[in-house]
Amino acid sequence: MPADFNVWAGIPVRNLDAAIAFCRAAAGSTLAVTEMGGSRVAAFAAEGHGVPANLLAGEPGMAGTGTVIFLAADGSIGAAADRVETAGGRVLGAPVMVPPGRYTHVADPDGDRIGLFEVAACSASPPR
Repeated sequence: MPADFNVWAGIPVRNLDAAIAFCRAAAGSTLAVTEMGGSRVAAFAAEGHGVPANLLAGEPGMAGTGTVIFLAADGSIGAAADRVETAGGRVLGAPVMVPPGRYTHVADPDGDRIGLFEVAACSASPPR
């Protein structure tokens, strides 16, 4: 068994620069643009160990379907949801409480469903 089941996440987007701006605004993410495998990508920065993720130029799946990637929200989930709409996305539902925190589903400008997650004050990590 691997130490971590999830080893990497790639989010295909039509416009890499617009997607970077959306993730920076909505989740408060820090992204570094780099080249991987001959393609320009934007890698999410994280402290310590964690599952790496990046945005990559490509054709997203059909809006509202497929796998959901959860991004750590900077600050409260409510503040993150407010930033989503300002950044050109849509909030798809009310926050959901789970033991390690709370999350909400949003749609990015391409229509991809993304989860934003707020870690509870007494929890050290997202659900596993």
